[in-house]
Amino acid sequence: MQLDMKTVSIEPQRKTFDHLRARFGDKIPSRYQEATYDLQATENLHYRPTWDPSHLLYDAGLSKVRMKDWYVLKDPRQFYYSTYTLTRARQQDAMESNFKFVESRGLIAAMDQETREKAMSVLLPLRHANWGANLNNVFICGYGYGVALTQPCIYHAVDNLGNAQYLSQLGLLLGGKQALADAKRDWIENSRWQALRRYMEDALAIRDPVELFMVQNVCLDGLLYPLIYNVLVDGVLTSEGGSAVSMLTQFAVDWHNESRKWVDSVIKGVATESPENKAVLEDWYGNWSDRAGSALLPICDIILGDKADDIVHEQMIALNDRMKKAGLDIGRAS
Repeated sequence: MQLDMKTVSIEPQRKTFDHLRARFGDKIPSRYQEATYDLQATENLHYRPTWDPSHLLYDAGLSKVRMKDWYVLKDPRQFYYSTYTLTRARQQDAMESNFKFVESRGLIAAMDQETREKAMSVLLPLRHANWGANLNNVFICGYGYGVALTQPCIYHAVDNLGNAQYLSQLGLLLGGKQALADAKRDWIENSRWQALRRYMEDALAIRDPVELFMVQNVCLDGLLYPLIYNVLVDGVLTSEGGSAVSMLTQFAVDWHNESRKWVDSVIKGVATESPENKAVLEDWYGNWSDRAGSALLPICDIILGDKADDIVHEQMIALNDRMKKAGLDIGRAS
């Protein structure tokens, strides 16, 4: 018996789903497009929330800003679950290697006590700020509209827990369990931390998800990460023999540099939608950015002393420049 082998090319009748074809045409979509676009629940919501019967369970009207299409707020990193977890897994491997290197070489023990005290006093209470940032981004995910916005917010929330865990691990190396207990007491009682604590608690009470995005991810994070990690850790502490601390906070620096591209993209997308949106964003930014700078000033003063005011002012100018590029009129916002 003779067998003739032949290949047959079968053209699929459908290359994608109807909602993706309506947006992008009849072509094979990317995985990000499949995992993001038009997945917001809009129908068959059987009841209104009992705690807020004036709104739907998922309601775009919860925010002052208005968007014709919330999916213009796409993530330039193209993160969906698979790409996000793979990226963070690689970064976690790098951080674990850093911790093993520092511990095996005894680099923490080689630091002088004054430098260790500075690192603990500035970094460890931030675990509680990261926890607040986690809650805020979970709220944005739960009450925001459009998967293009809410999906990266839940990733951002988890990342903040990761930052808090790395700080906890650093604290155990620097001063053991007592260092973490002291940091919690500082967060609750130390006057230097009360302005930031009040900022976080007031942010937790905000019900507009886009305003909360501005308050947490733009105003506070836009100042906190450059000031604490770039200036205080990579600048001052490293010059004083604290390079091990810089290694163990590497993720926070890399994460902020990565996530700011997404944050700026969201602000630009909202601001360019309409003059009304732009005015609302400018009002929020003007109210909260100065307050964020004031809250971080006494913390920077722990290490910078008389230089703290000038350094915070420099970072405020840098954040203003970021928002100008994102489309905001900072002259009106100030």
